[in-house]
Amino acid sequence: MTITVCHLYPDLLNLYGDRGNVMVFAQRCRWRGIPVRIMEVNLGDQVQFEDYDFLFIGGGSDREQGLMVEDLTARVNNLRAAVEDGLVVLAICGGYQLMGKYYRMPDGTEIPGLGLMDHYTEAGDTRLIGNVVVDAELGGIKTRLVGFENHGGRTFLNGIQPLGKVLHGGGNNGSDGTEGARYRNVFCSYLHGPLLPKNPALTDLLITLSLQRRGQDHRLEPLDDNFEELANQAMIEKLLGKK
Repeated sequence: MTITVCHLYPDLLNLYGDRGNVMVFAQRCRWRGIPVRIMEVNLGDQVQFEDYDFLFIGGGSDREQGLMVEDLTARVNNLRAAVEDGLVVLAICGGYQLMGKYYRMPDGTEIPGLGLMDHYTEAGDTRLIGNVVVDAELGGIKTRLVGFENHGGRTFLNGIQPLGKVLHGGGNNGSDGTEGARYRNVFCSYLHGPLLPKNPALTDLLITLSLQRRGQDHRLEPLDDNFEELANQAMIEKLLGKK
């Protein structure tokens, strides 16, 4: 089976190397002999989200987010149906905000979201910038995610499950200790860097869920992740200290 990837608006949403998330997802599939097809979808392109197994939405500025909303509003029902059917989604920063109800700018203007999840975002007085460590549970296994945040928005989950608990950094809003959000097979995060190269466990979970959605054998062959794990641990020790 070929895993089909939709990279949404790659020309607009590629802050801090977010494109690397798609590259790493695809490479970890290929190392296991799993064929991958990557389709880039830009403004105005025709798309049927149910045809895809993995959807990636990166980060962008407020202007790009407004353009995305306008383009996606006409096809939001198609995206909602695909999400409810198990489409695997990774949404970063602006893409994360887009999945929610709205983004309220400093002047009070609201950029509407797609309303696929119940979170909302308001502009903060300062930016949350720096490296982040997050305690998360992925596929029933506890792990620590690392990444880099740089956002002015403050996102509030309104009862949605967070991706994890912040051990270092600001996270969703700098106050409640949460980072990211999860709903069905949708994973949202503020972590750039990009996120997946630093966190192979998360990448493999996304691959596993993509295979499961199509009823395929989802038992992944293990890879030699020694280099990735050393890099992950080095950042954790730098930020939290050795234990």
